[in-house]
Amino acid sequence: MEKERLRCPALEAKIATAEEAALFIKDGDTVATSGFTPSGYPKAVPLALAERVKNGEKIEITLITGASVGSELDGILAETGIVKRRFPYQTNNSMRKAINKGDIQYADMHLSHVPQFIDYGFFGKIDVAIIEAIAITEEGHIIPSTSVGVSPQAVANAEKVIVEINTSQSLALEGVHDIYMTKKPPFREPIPIVHSGDRIGTPYIVCGSDKIVAIVETDITDKVRPLGAVDEDSKKISEHIIKFFEAEVEAGRLPENLLPLQSGVGSVANAVLAGLVDSKFEDLTCYTEVIQDSMFDLIDAGKVTVASGTSFTPSEEGLVRLNENMEKYVKHCVLRPMEISNHPEVARRLGVLALNTAIEIDIYGHVNSTNIMGSRMMNGLGGSGDFTRNAYISIFTTVSTAKNGDISSIVPKVSHCDHTEHDVQVVVSEIGLADLRGLSPRERARAIIENCAHPDYRPMLLDYLERAEQTPFKHEPHLLDEALSWHARFLATGTMKPKVEKQA
Repeated sequence: MEKERLRCPALEAKIATAEEAALFIKDGDTVATSGFTPSGYPKAVPLALAERVKNGEKIEITLITGASVGSELDGILAETGIVKRRFPYQTNNSMRKAINKGDIQYADMHLSHVPQFIDYGFFGKIDVAIIEAIAITEEGHIIPSTSVGVSPQAVANAEKVIVEINTSQSLALEGVHDIYMTKKPPFREPIPIVHSGDRIGTPYIVCGSDKIVAIVETDITDKVRPLGAVDEDSKKISEHIIKFFEAEVEAGRLPENLLPLQSGVGSVANAVLAGLVDSKFEDLTCYTEVIQDSMFDLIDAGKVTVASGTSFTPSEEGLVRLNENMEKYVKHCVLRPMEISNHPEVARRLGVLALNTAIEIDIYGHVNSTNIMGSRMMNGLGGSGDFTRNAYISIFTTVSTAKNGDISSIVPKVSHCDHTEHDVQVVVSEIGLADLRGLSPRERARAIIENCAHPDYRPMLLDYLERAEQTPFKHEPHLLDEALSWHARFLATGTMKPKVEKQA
């Protein structure tokens, strides 16, 4: 192994194959790993662990990661039946199927809570941590790769640490990380971040050579997800948000360079940020979870001075671009533990502008981010709640319809609620934007229906609201026997639109 990758001579004796390292994982273990959407996750050791099960061993584990990870971890371990309990977020199809089938016990969590759960012992003992790194320092400390996530807490609390040194990850990443860990109450102190780019920690995860039991060299690349092209609907959503920001600046409620931006994961979120490239806004900052392709666009355009997150989350094309221009992007970026990137204290202090996506939103502003038709887990809550509940302005976006118009994303009542109306200030679809600040529930309902609902569903929603308003209790009126009938109708007929009888 190259000396610039393994700088601690005392650890050379612990160089192992993936198969040898996987033997440290036992049936019943709780395993915490690096990785966040899906970047910087271990690959070689999980693949070797799966081979043990394919060869007849019985191994079942609890798996804790920062967020979603790739097929070499979530995918193969779900397919081989190794994962029996999973925290806190996933996007892998095999993992999702096993969760919805009931084969894997899954707890969806606010991401800022996960590092605390590890530190406080709420998950029980952490038997093994598996961390992807670009290098190990002379003192035995770990320099992460393209994400941080829960890696610091995993290393601090694990009995055994396995390090995958991934030679496909650029050494130019060194210096981008800022590793800071909080103390447990009652000794916790304020987090000293007052600007998005403030550095308050170390460029490595403190570990020490004694805790590391195996070091595996690998060159398996991150299996990043493609990002959809910026379609017309996403472009319109972005335009509505930019006009809203312009109006807020004009009203004196935002500075000319806005406040730190936070944007969720995925194509719509990426498209919303991409719209800022051609806007008049300059000198922007970001305090978010994921640094996606559009952030590279904004840096290249000279629009963003600093972007803080816990992960680089590019598309396949974006990963090539990142690696080819790593030294440039590292100068503008900071990767932090997700305890810090998602910390409510910091989000509230900085005045983050939170931009997150919804599966569906009801007329009063409650948001479903996780469950299709109320009971089919999609991915998970992620960090949206961490930012939404503590934002200067919280914005949720959704395309007004799905399934070629057979589903309305604006409904009388969400089939599952992740974010209550108390935390949702602005709703945006390609149709328009509803500013809900200071409105009562019935006023919110009319603003959402008139500005965000698709014209095909607007009369139906307004009819529901008007009939609900005839009930005795009018603060947030519902017809409970009818509230979820839209979802039931879709499940029965394949469309939320009522059946129209043909005239004789």
